[in-house]
Amino acid sequence: MFVGQYEHTLDGKGRVVLPAKFRSQLATDVYLTVERKGCLGLWAPEEFEKMGEDMVRKAAEGEIEEKDLDLFFALADTVRPDGQGRILVIDRLREAAGINKDMLIVGRFKHVEIWSGDRWAEERIEATA
Repeated sequence: MFVGQYEHTLDGKGRVVLPAKFRSQLATDVYLTVERKGCLGLWAPEEFEKMGEDMVRKAAEGEIEEKDLDLFFALADTVRPDGQGRILVIDRLREAAGINKDMLIVGRFKHVEIWSGDRWAEERIEATA
């Protein structure tokens, strides 16, 4: 289970250190992709598979657009944290999520979200308006 909010920064090579509390649950290959709300999502393999199956079902039932399904899988990347708990966030994912340097890593129960600091602030303002 993932909970909490952590401020982090990309290093010069495009890597981010995962919060220590999350590392044991994300120690092997994990999936990183863009979520419809404009952040990145980080999933353990079994949760990514469940999310993918749910999205395929929703697309078939017309609940989400096919393009959302296409982007979710086409932009996905498999990453493995290194010995220091860092993952590489490739260029196409950083661009899609608007991440330049400062970010927030947020626990969302079954997965982790990685937000641009600016987008996170915008989302929170909209949520309280």
